[in-house]
Amino acid sequence: MKNKTIYIIFTIGLFLSWSCTDLKEEVLDESLTGTGQAEAIDGSIAPAYGQISDTWKHTNYYGLQLIASDEGILPYRGGTDWYDGGKFLAAHAHTITPTNDLVTSSWNALTINISRTATAIEVLTPLAEIGNSQAEGALYEMKALRAYLNMLALDSWGLAFKKEKLKENSEILRGQEAIDYIENEFLSVADVINSDKGPGRMTQASVWGFLARLNLNAAVYRDPYGTPNFTTEDMDKVIQYTNNIINSGRFTLSPEYFDLFNDDNHENAELIFALDQRGVLKDEHSRWTYWSIPGSMFPRPEFTSADGTDGPAITSDFYQTWVDAYGSVDPAEADARFYQNNAQVPANLQDLTGLSPLNDEDHYFCVAAEDFEIDRGILRGVPWAARKDENGAFYTCGTGYRIYPVKQIKGNGPDRNIGYVDLTLNVDFTNEGRLHHAGYRVSKYQFSHTSPDGNNYSSVDLVLMRYAEIFMMRAEAKLRKGDDAGALIDVNTVRTSRTARAPIPSELITIDLDIMYRELGFEFYWEGLRRSNQIRFGHYEDSWTEKTDSDVNNRLFPIPQSAIDGASNTPGYLVQNAGY
Repeated sequence: MKNKTIYIIFTIGLFLSWSCTDLKEEVLDESLTGTGQAEAIDGSIAPAYGQISDTWKHTNYYGLQLIASDEGILPYRGGTDWYDGGKFLAAHAHTITPTNDLVTSSWNALTINISRTATAIEVLTPLAEIGNSQAEGALYEMKALRAYLNMLALDSWGLAFKKEKLKENSEILRGQEAIDYIENEFLSVADVINSDKGPGRMTQASVWGFLARLNLNAAVYRDPYGTPNFTTEDMDKVIQYTNNIINSGRFTLSPEYFDLFNDDNHENAELIFALDQRGVLKDEHSRWTYWSIPGSMFPRPEFTSADGTDGPAITSDFYQTWVDAYGSVDPAEADARFYQNNAQVPANLQDLTGLSPLNDEDHYFCVAAEDFEIDRGILRGVPWAARKDENGAFYTCGTGYRIYPVKQIKGNGPDRNIGYVDLTLNVDFTNEGRLHHAGYRVSKYQFSHTSPDGNNYSSVDLVLMRYAEIFMMRAEAKLRKGDDAGALIDVNTVRTSRTARAPIPSELITIDLDIMYRELGFEFYWEGLRRSNQIRFGHYEDSWTEKTDSDVNNRLFPIPQSAIDGASNTPGYLVQNAGY
């Protein structure tokens, strides 16, 4: 048969023609055999995996999860930065409306991602049916990825999209129907999907892990506004799927907690599913790394363009959970997950009494660029890093760079250009609480050493599921079934696994739901899980910082008004969530 060029162009409306998730994919194939088939396969799955970076962007789904929880707050910095139409203020205070741009951009990114899996499935299905094993394996991955993305939609908007044919409208599923659909999607590939492609791809372990997460939250998904009923059947499934992963022997807990978020974390044996960056995806780069960092701080001496944004800080309420747990002992002296002292400021330089950027020219230490790392974890007080001169170049010292207390050069506060960045506990929406130095910051991810400028082309994978969560989900399921002893063993397995550096968290001697909730916060802070955990444990209606609203309707976000308006030609198709 004569080869011919076939152009496959899909224009997808995930729901109806109104959708802003239109996607054009062009697959060039000479014969739909051999190399052509391989190109079609790679060309169909790459957009679906690549879109995860936009879905989990800091100003999309990640920011929506973080700022709506008690972990993060993003004030209108100094009255000059990060107002963005008030979307972050509303997210934190739980006063979101259907026109909130953070909600809209998150919805759009996620539905585009689901559309891309649908495109890939339609391309891969006929290739798999004619016996192409590579296409078959890729098809299983795309079905699993679609199920995962629908689970994100269910978690945040209370619905899932069932779409088998691109030319057909999606069926909107809610409650138990949505749970069953997502679960069946995962189960349909669980026994046949690959088990060895690494954390950047959907694998058998990630399918089991997400099945466990789905069933752990199923009580909330069935009745998002009521009191969750954690059934024995649900908890048994959580235990079954987590056992599958633990008994596989394929994963281990990382002895160094912050190695999980370093340049080479793709090879870390704790990662189960992650956004694979490794210097390829400029679009996402280091946003999870630099978003919270002070804007006056330059973490990589090689690159004058690498800095922070003075974005979100942790709330004083979330910080207090650490204080309450460790009492008179500073959390940094009790738990290696809280803080990693990388700057290693010499003892004779630590006292800043009487000093300021106006008189501290000689108050520095010298270090080679490749050897310098900023501190990690929860940053308090005055951080240290490279400093620029009046020409915008870093001060040097021989073959290295001068490391100074960070000079405040951002904002319009009284400390600008004359004081240090001195990160304070209190951060809120008041004039004082929104200054650029306000709030302790989170430096969980490393600024990539392989990046050409410190911010773009990061090699640090964004962690979306890791082995510690498997133990913690199993612990919670056991606890909800009354097996306190089994739950305690699993939680302590995680707590005491971080043995690379003191202080190693000590074993707990007792466990209950309050301690379980606290431990989830300590292990997974700023990883996008807190909002879901708060809802499941009954804390989402609590008050914190600038949030006093206790309306249970806020457990789900509003469907964007643009989506509601676009679907108005089909009455009853896309119904707004309660309370909006």
